[in-house]
Amino acid sequence: MSTPAPTATAVTPLTTQDAEILLAAARRAAEAAGVAVSVTVLAASGHLLASRRDDRAVLISGETSTRKAYTALQLNAPTAGLVDLVKPDGPFHSLPTARDRPLLFIAGGIPVHRDGRLIGTVGVGGGASEQDHGFATTAVNNLVW
Repeated sequence: MSTPAPTATAVTPLTTQDAEILLAAARRAAEAAGVAVSVTVLAASGHLLASRRDDRAVLISGETSTRKAYTALQLNAPTAGLVDLVKPDGPFHSLPTARDRPLLFIAGGIPVHRDGRLIGTVGVGGGASEQDHGFATTAVNNLVW
């Protein structure tokens, strides 16, 4: 007699309401630090759930926040921990150009997990790398399950 295969437990995906919470929390953290940023939230599918660029944020921050979120999604890892891996002497030095859509290895992209499964990402751009990482981390920590 065979043992039945375990069934996968459905995990609630990242919702637009979750995305708005992430966006607002990252922006509050940035405002408290006096930094103008852009924030992007992607679903696990890679589709855009929310994006916002502060009026004073540099224009490129919209692109960097999106690419940071995309990179965190593709590798299911915070972008801050990936920076050394893609340096010329790093084990993945060619990874930034390995895909059609470029990855960005600058701190500020954080995966969002629910019940241990990747459900989306948040990316922040516009501040110093460490600031962007902190703002994104604060955003994820503000989600209440």
